[in-house]
Amino acid sequence: MLNHTYKNTLFFALVLLTFMGCKNPSVDKKEAVIEIQNHVLLKEHPKDISAPDGMVWVEGKTFVQGAKPGDEYALPREQPAHEVTVDGFFIDVTEVTNKQFKAFVDATNYITLAERPIDWEEMKQDLPEGTPKPADSILQPGSLIFNKNVNIVANMDNYTQWWIWKIGANWKHPEGPNSTIEGKDNYPVVHIAYEDAMAYCQWANRRLPTEAEWESAAQGKDTKDIYTWGNDPAQLNASANTWQGTFPVKNESTDGFELIAPVKSYPPNSIGLYDMLGNVWELTSDWFNVDAYKQLDISKPLINPKGADHTYAPNNLYAKEHVIKGGSFLCHASYCASFRISARMGTSWDSGSDHSGFRTVATVEMLKE
Repeated sequence: MLNHTYKNTLFFALVLLTFMGCKNPSVDKKEAVIEIQNHVLLKEHPKDISAPDGMVWVEGKTFVQGAKPGDEYALPREQPAHEVTVDGFFIDVTEVTNKQFKAFVDATNYITLAERPIDWEEMKQDLPEGTPKPADSILQPGSLIFNKNVNIVANMDNYTQWWIWKIGANWKHPEGPNSTIEGKDNYPVVHIAYEDAMAYCQWANRRLPTEAEWESAAQGKDTKDIYTWGNDPAQLNASANTWQGTFPVKNESTDGFELIAPVKSYPPNSIGLYDMLGNVWELTSDWFNVDAYKQLDISKPLINPKGADHTYAPNNLYAKEHVIKGGSFLCHASYCASFRISARMGTSWDSGSDHSGFRTVATVEMLKE
């Protein structure tokens, strides 16, 4: 789970290291659209628009967003549940893969945040005033990776026990400078910050989904399920790449994958989307605000909501965070239980890790431009 800023986490890691070492489409409206409270809902896939390669149509619908009745793991930030209406759109069948991201980098020479030199003057703006500058020898580009060698945990509230700031970790070297993605074209790209995902979207004529769009896609043909396969938690291990065993000290890997898995390793949901739960967290365009749902006016229809107008997390007041969805290979019932459609976390705009990635969407309007 990752709900803190890159800069705050990097600073913690650097200090720790210091101490240790010193318009509507022209289609058949009878089939394609429905009027809801004066909004003409785009429901069916327009016949004059072909689905882009690797994407499927998510039908426009009204569904329940947020925590569902009977969800024992629901957190306050997922409540109250509320109905939303979302127009139809296209979404990637899988998370963006290493192969797809490499094509973008090869075409644009883009350099991700995790690969760039660290600018202390910029970094300290998001830290408490008076924070001392770490030594230049450890103020180096890198990213967060999971510590596979943790043997004992004193306090489950202290996530720093199982995270390591790894100099040289980035999308090409997901576990550090001596690792590689060779032979892993079909794995999700990781160590991707919001800025990186947005750059990819601009190149590909895509955008990130809103949180509501993401939940609509995860629901598939359903409207109020807890999981992408329904409401049976017993199907978790067979349906999503999550942690089996005792988190974070014992990983039994009963599903055959110790950590990250290739895309399409688990069954798709009812509309053919893979890994909407588990594997890697997925970025959305919404600001993360723990009180967002409580502040909604549910007396009127919520149509194509775009989330909170500002970010807010009481345990991370310096962060500018976006919502991430779906959980990851590290999720377990004993800790975050984020292998549910309604689960929502925040990650800073400049955060990346070895268990976070993204997928993109395209709308009819974008494809007609």
